[in-house]
Amino acid sequence: MTHLNSLDVQLAQDLGDFTDDDLDVVFTPKECRTLQPSLPEEGVELDPHVRDCVQTYIREWLIVNRKNQGSPEICGFKKTGSRKDFHKTLPKQTFESETLECSEPDAQAGPRHLNVLCDVSGKGPVTACDFDLRSLQPDKRLENLLEQVSAEDFEKQNEEARRTNRQAELFALYPSVDEEDAVEIRPVPECPKEHLGNRILVKLLTLKFEIEIEPLFASIALYDVKERKKISENFHCDLNSDQFKGFLRAHTPSVAASSQARSAVFSVTYPSSDIYLVVKIEKVLQQGEIGDCAEPYLVIKESDGGKSKEKIEKLKLQAESFCQRLGKYRMPFAWAPISLSSFFNVSTLEREVTDVDSVVGRSSVGERRTLAQSRRLSERALSLEENGVGSNFKTSTLSVSSFFKQEGDRLSDEDLFKFLADYKRSSSLQRRVKSIPGLLRLEISTAPETINCCLTPEMLPVKPFPENRTRPHKEILEFPTREVYVPHTVYRNLLYVYPQRLNFVNKLASARNITIKIQFMCGEDASSAMPVIFGKSSGPEFLQEVYTAVTYHNKSPDFYEEVKIKLPAKLTVNHHLLFTFYHISCQQKQGASVETLLGYSWLPILLNERLQTGSYCLPVALEKLPPNYSMHSAEKVPLQNPPIKWAEGHKGVFNIEVQAVSSVHTQDNHLEKFFTLCHSLESQVTFPIRVLDQKISEMALEHELKLSIICLNSSRLEPLVLFLHLVLDKLFQLSVQPMVIAGQTANFSQFAFESVVAIANSLHNSKDLSKDQHGRNCLLASYVHYVFRLPELQRDVPKSGAPTALPDPRYHTYGRTSAAAVSSKLLQARVMSSSNPDLAGTHSAADEEVKNVMSSKHFHEELALQMVVSTGMVRETVFKYAWFFFELLVKSMAQHVHNMDKRDSFRRTRFSDRFMDDITTIVNVVTSEIAALLVKPQKENEQAEKMNISLAFFLYDLLSLMDRGFVFNLIRHYCNQLSAKLNNLPTLISMRLEFLRILCSHEHYLNLNLFFMNADTAPTSPCPSISSQNSSSCSSFQDQKIASMFDLTSEYRQQHFLTGLLFTELAAALDAEVEGISKVQRKAVSAIHSLLSSHDLDPRCVKPEVKVKIAALYLPLVGIILDALPQLCDFTGVDTRRYRTSGSDEEQEGAGAINQNVALAIAGNNFNLKTSGIVLSSLPYKQYNMLNADTTRNLMICFLWIMKNADQSLIRKWIADLPSMQLNRILDLLFICVLCFEYKGKQNSDKVSTQVLQKSRDVKARLEEALLRGEGARGEMMRRRAPGNDRFPGLNENLRWKKEQTHWRQANEKLDKTKAELDQEALISGNLATEAHLIILDMQENIIQASSALDCKDSLLGGVLRVLVNSLNCDQSTTYLTHCFATLRALIAKFGDLLFEEEVEQCFDLCHQVLHHCSSSMDVTRSQACATLYLLMRFSFGATSNFARVKMQVTMSLASLVGRAPDFNEEHLRRSLRTILAYSEEDTAMQMTPFPTQVEELLCNLNSILYDTVKMREFQEDPEMLMDLMYRIAKSYQASPDLRLTWLQNMAEKHTKKKCYTEAAMCLVHAAALVAEYLSMLEDHSYLPVGSVSFQNISSNVLEESVVSDDTLSPDEDGVCAGQYFTESGLVGLLEQAAELFSTGGLYETVNEVYKLVIPILEAHREFRKLTLTHSKLQRAFDSIVNKDHKRMFGTYFRVGFFGSKFGDLDEQEFVYKEPAITKLPEISHRLEAFYGQCFGAEFVEVIKDSTPVDKTKLDPNKAYIQITFVEPYFDEYEMKDRVTYFEKNFNLRRFMYTTPFTLEGRPRGELHEQHRRNTVLTTMHAFPYIKTRISVIQKEEFVLTPIEVAIEDMKKKTLQLAVAINQEPPDPKMLQMVLQGSVGATVNQGPLEVAQVFLAEIPADPKLYRHHNKLRLCFKEFIMRCGEAVEKNKRLITADQREYQQELKKNYSKLKENLRPMIERKIPELYKPIFRVESQKRDSFHRSSFRKCETQLSQGS
Repeated sequence: MTHLNSLDVQLAQDLGDFTDDDLDVVFTPKECRTLQPSLPEEGVELDPHVRDCVQTYIREWLIVNRKNQGSPEICGFKKTGSRKDFHKTLPKQTFESETLECSEPDAQAGPRHLNVLCDVSGKGPVTACDFDLRSLQPDKRLENLLEQVSAEDFEKQNEEARRTNRQAELFALYPSVDEEDAVEIRPVPECPKEHLGNRILVKLLTLKFEIEIEPLFASIALYDVKERKKISENFHCDLNSDQFKGFLRAHTPSVAASSQARSAVFSVTYPSSDIYLVVKIEKVLQQGEIGDCAEPYLVIKESDGGKSKEKIEKLKLQAESFCQRLGKYRMPFAWAPISLSSFFNVSTLEREVTDVDSVVGRSSVGERRTLAQSRRLSERALSLEENGVGSNFKTSTLSVSSFFKQEGDRLSDEDLFKFLADYKRSSSLQRRVKSIPGLLRLEISTAPETINCCLTPEMLPVKPFPENRTRPHKEILEFPTREVYVPHTVYRNLLYVYPQRLNFVNKLASARNITIKIQFMCGEDASSAMPVIFGKSSGPEFLQEVYTAVTYHNKSPDFYEEVKIKLPAKLTVNHHLLFTFYHISCQQKQGASVETLLGYSWLPILLNERLQTGSYCLPVALEKLPPNYSMHSAEKVPLQNPPIKWAEGHKGVFNIEVQAVSSVHTQDNHLEKFFTLCHSLESQVTFPIRVLDQKISEMALEHELKLSIICLNSSRLEPLVLFLHLVLDKLFQLSVQPMVIAGQTANFSQFAFESVVAIANSLHNSKDLSKDQHGRNCLLASYVHYVFRLPELQRDVPKSGAPTALPDPRYHTYGRTSAAAVSSKLLQARVMSSSNPDLAGTHSAADEEVKNVMSSKHFHEELALQMVVSTGMVRETVFKYAWFFFELLVKSMAQHVHNMDKRDSFRRTRFSDRFMDDITTIVNVVTSEIAALLVKPQKENEQAEKMNISLAFFLYDLLSLMDRGFVFNLIRHYCNQLSAKLNNLPTLISMRLEFLRILCSHEHYLNLNLFFMNADTAPTSPCPSISSQNSSSCSSFQDQKIASMFDLTSEYRQQHFLTGLLFTELAAALDAEVEGISKVQRKAVSAIHSLLSSHDLDPRCVKPEVKVKIAALYLPLVGIILDALPQLCDFTGVDTRRYRTSGSDEEQEGAGAINQNVALAIAGNNFNLKTSGIVLSSLPYKQYNMLNADTTRNLMICFLWIMKNADQSLIRKWIADLPSMQLNRILDLLFICVLCFEYKGKQNSDKVSTQVLQKSRDVKARLEEALLRGEGARGEMMRRRAPGNDRFPGLNENLRWKKEQTHWRQANEKLDKTKAELDQEALISGNLATEAHLIILDMQENIIQASSALDCKDSLLGGVLRVLVNSLNCDQSTTYLTHCFATLRALIAKFGDLLFEEEVEQCFDLCHQVLHHCSSSMDVTRSQACATLYLLMRFSFGATSNFARVKMQVTMSLASLVGRAPDFNEEHLRRSLRTILAYSEEDTAMQMTPFPTQVEELLCNLNSILYDTVKMREFQEDPEMLMDLMYRIAKSYQASPDLRLTWLQNMAEKHTKKKCYTEAAMCLVHAAALVAEYLSMLEDHSYLPVGSVSFQNISSNVLEESVVSDDTLSPDEDGVCAGQYFTESGLVGLLEQAAELFSTGGLYETVNEVYKLVIPILEAHREFRKLTLTHSKLQRAFDSIVNKDHKRMFGTYFRVGFFGSKFGDLDEQEFVYKEPAITKLPEISHRLEAFYGQCFGAEFVEVIKDSTPVDKTKLDPNKAYIQITFVEPYFDEYEMKDRVTYFEKNFNLRRFMYTTPFTLEGRPRGELHEQHRRNTVLTTMHAFPYIKTRISVIQKEEFVLTPIEVAIEDMKKKTLQLAVAINQEPPDPKMLQMVLQGSVGATVNQGPLEVAQVFLAEIPADPKLYRHHNKLRLCFKEFIMRCGEAVEKNKRLITADQREYQQELKKNYSKLKENLRPMIERKIPELYKPIFRVESQKRDSFHRSSFRKCETQLSQGS
């Protein structure tokens, strides 16, 4: 490091120098819940085992910390992406979009005035003479705008302004990246602590019965009915008054404070709805059965007064005497169950398995849990809330009002469970068991985290424990229903004794009221009873004896007593439980004592040195016990002299159960044996030693110990876990402790190691134990992290058999060969039986070698050696769970370094060469293991990933301990080895990425990368691993050097080893094109992102000069990003809204919205990034794998960070040397950045995880797909993204489709965020958007300055402008806008001439955006925009002395702005116009030119356009009226084609939003026709359409666009028709869009017509690719016609008439409205009524329900009337010949008909012979579909039909229906039968038959009706013939089961035929006479024409 310059040395030191060690070994005291730790009693010599246990529980944790891993807040910052009060330091950014939201008042309620549109036909915009601009006050002008400043100075000022108040840390503003990729976060394992389940606090408040006569004692416990298990110990509680307590004074020597508790904390690990709290109540023993004693409680009430009072007093006295005499005995009295199912609320219990279990080690969640989850799960003491222990219950007070009386013969727990099960099922229990009225009030709540004044089950005070509280709370020990896998961490040693049953049935008569005295004895004399029995309520804390409750007169009583004993720490053979049986005499007899001794029994506590637990059936001795009885068990007492007298002849008569809850007694044979043998090695023992029931001699010791080590893993999982810490400690001790047994060196290290491996395997494989997100078993992880420490070696422990200890016992171990030999033996041993004698000699052969290889070994060396030499299954397991062994290695190495104090010496010499070889071997083996797994089938991948991560962490740790060059070599080997073995690219990159990501998260990562090295001075790291790309060749060496800094060169890789590797992976990932690479690409970007983010937020990197250096390290990333340009997500498609709308998202997503970018793209214009000619030409054509939006955003933020922090002058130099193609790429990149970091507003400011959103979208798509099942259902659905779904109107009513209720909506609901949080997030994301855009702006300035010298500035200027304009199009803060406009002004000043000459397109967009900002509500923005617009005009004028072009562009911009932007405010815009006027008046330099007058003219023109806008604003609510107005404005611009085009596009956009796709398409067709007119005037190409005439096949309305020469400008005048659309590609663009919209609207035939115009143009331009596309679209269109023909819905038409003066000009106007298909009359009626109701007030609007002509005189003049009638298209007969298809009958419609029934009397309906009908035909001004959805009616004709004509029409209709049904192909029997039933069915005979009887029964008197009569007769003739055909056809179609039905039809038909025959056959003779004389005769009743029309109408309608 000698040649570093001083600054670099300084930097290196700032970042934590190399020499320091990073790992620090610290001892942290254990957190103890209690005031004093739980310890065994004082002054006892403890067993070694107990001593070890206690030692393990109280010793400190040993933790290896990283010194420099930043303060925790950084990590916090890095993880959460926001520091706690960080947001308070941020300035508030103002966004116009948000100020608007606040200021908009609510739409006012109440009637609105309807503005009447007066002059619909008038031409020309309404002049705004009445509105003078000068009357307004202009805004404040910018100072010195008009001063002359040189461009350079201007740029300097701008730059200085931009540099102030910038946000230092970009990543602080960026939302943190999804943690799914954050493999480098090693979760800190949870600290081992005592297990507590869900805790509930139960307080007993009162216990009262109807009468209060004696003390009562309550005890409560929890029972689980389903598991049939008592799940807690008892809690005893005394709620008696002082008076009753006084009754017992004689029997209570003292009252300990702890016994006065009235509230208990229960713990439940496995909540279920079957848990009951059972309250048992006892009373003092008295004479009588339980029933007799309860009698008074049932019959007497205290409230009765009088006699009752006396009785009560008497009973009290009685009770007092009992208490004095029998006060120490109890009897059962009553009990009550309380169900806790409502607290362990059942709905949440389904989660039990995943959440609850994790506390106790279970986890069924997949292992790759997110961090958040693991963190959540680990937050222990699993609060009740979390897993459903009624998150809804705060505290509830329960009252129990009746108790069940205890049954003397059913007291056992078995009986209790039966009762509870009955009680749960039904209330029948109440009927069968007597209940005693009473009141118990208790309060149940979730126990708080800390409870003041609480005692543990051992009566130790828990912190905090105030001095003065009297009544403590008690924690009640839980007996969980299933295993709880949490290692012991506190000393607990309790014994529970449950006497169950005694059978004295055959015993002498005296034994009736039996009690048992229970004592814990340490010897045999009476004084040996130990005070270790926990007391009950209101008594001493500990007792020497306890008595069970008495059941009166029962010889074989059941007991339910629970005796809780504190076991002494040191147990001997003398300790035993003594049971003494007594008969209690309840009556007082003279001189007789209360107790009569019945007998004894006992139970030794130890059997073979092991605690006795379980169920026993003991015999009872009837006399005094012999001496030394306690040495034997009661069942096996040797014969005595004199013999003992036993009850029932030594049979067992006393049942008892003993349970221990102990953290010292393992209660497992394997563990017991292992610990005993270990201790026999450690301390002086006399051989043979006794282990369980075998004796072991010293010779056999080694063999037995090996066996027990092998068998350890066979022990039950629960005890193994409980004693895990101790077991592992012992095994590690054995692995390095030199042992001499019987004079021989014994070595256990290999056995111990294999046992550890086996244990690790079982723990990982257990389904019940949780793992963290890296798949590491949590128990092992916390063991290594907190508990493990280097084994302390006991120097010279002389063994009894060894004559002398070895003088210097070293760490003895096997050499490699013998270890392998033993290993194979060990595997055999596993298979053999444990008593196999051959095992003893396993190692004898190796003994000699052992002696030779005795060498000093440390634990880490031993461990590494064992890992290397392991074989077979052991080896496989070691590498499978390598993380554990790696962490052990690292922790032991850290301790070794700490102990040896080698931190100052060289790292190279810290560890032996042998050890380093072992490490190298291990790393190589693990690497090849990973590669081997990856080659296997899929399921092994996860395993490989875990090993990969473990290995990475291991090397990461080694970087802190070992020589770094050594570790780098390991890393290089790893990379090369993987490359060599893997051929699947994504997997390979993914593995290496995760690996590198972990290494790069090293706190000295920057130093490891030599980031401070200059390019020419750095020493090289290990040689580069992969060949590098060539850097681009540039002119001079210096340039080459700069250019190569931005490339990934091999020198770079050598100097910056890790970063080089990471970049190589990123580049490879981005460049790959294989399946499944996109996930890998996301990972790669995420890795870089998290790295940069950590540097940005690292306090060591705050100094700008450090950041410059770091940015320099990352420069090659810029090159990689530029190469990946085509893969970046195209945000233009994602969310570009050219005009910000405040409308709903649905509207914006409306299909086919005319997105400016899309239009330009289609037109082949290089506006849109993806189609930009520059980009495409700069990239070789290949199929790239696109990155998604999130990944792109992450990559872009990295790019911006580098650009922000890198040395700016360096960047300029680099830019100056770039070829223009590369520069264009950079601009494209900036363009993407702009869209990428657009501010999304408050409501979406929080980063909705796009993955969640995407998933939910896919789900939604699948749902829709399933529902619609149509062709391309998703496309269809997305096109109709619905509020009113056109095709399926029913969908929306269905709740499932209301978006709020569906789950994909909830993915982004901000339900869980407070307003403050949302504001804070909005603040941060506002700052992010501003900062990101400012960096982009800096970058553009750099480009402009760097390239000023270059020649290619023209093309560059366009690119820069494009980015700037695009950024103006986004929602920006005022801060950014101020700087952006300043840059724009500098550009205009510098490159004005170029701008106006070359960049016409950009100029238009620029005008548009500047104008848009002139209408801003923010004064700052407005003044900036005005200044910019004024300069634009001024410079434009300067360039050409006439700014016609800018004038035109501004006018068009305004028109399009007005039409499209709903948030547009004309007030503000007028102010801006006034300000510009003020500028022009103050601009002295220009006063002499025509400029000011031209400006004023322009402003007036703009003002008049605004006037129209105001009008539009008023009609915002009335879509039809709005369209009429837009139509009128468009018409008024007939003379200015550009503006007309703009307005037509505005209309199209409005239509698209309303889902009127056909109308939108028509607008575009009109626009295209307009363009065609102008093109044909300019040039005469045969392939172009000849003006609008060519469009007639698409719509007859298009002729409106034809140009009439006198009122038009010539197209070559400057600025006219200069827009992008007035070109051939523009024309094609419009037509293609129209075709898309037609196709969306279902008019596929029109699509064909449109393409007929497009194809010749494409052919002429030889655009074959586009032709392919066009023909494929045509094919789709024709396919759709074939498949969907009749399924299409084209529209429904209604006639709407307006009546009443309120309507103004609309009064008496009639329109035909086109509504979406299947609109019902009530829908449109409701819509219009509601709308006009809002305008005039609901009470003034009335809908006329019928269609009869309206008589104005009868209407109320104060009301507005609307008449709505359904109309159908109407065609003449000759038209029908041409209109064949369904489409033709629904297209180009101008005539509509509706019918009105009436009778001459005035009623609408009457008898057949009086029923008339009126047919009305309407003709509209234009043909539908048109560019509007309502067209006015210009003509109305009426035809009246007489009753007989009506009959003829009806019969024709019926006959036609029959004909259709008969001829249908394929035949439809159902349809046929329906029609037939309606014609001949018996029920409807009235129909046709009645018509015949009315009109045909007799010949009419009036000869004028002859012809009608005849026509009707012929109709019937045809009708009956068709009926016959139908009956025949039906006969052929029916199935067997319909025969009868057919018979019936046939019969009905014959009957009908018979009835009709006479009428059909009667002809009118006059009609058939020969005609002599022709006489014209007028027939008033019947116009032929009407008849003809009706027929066609009928035939068409059918």
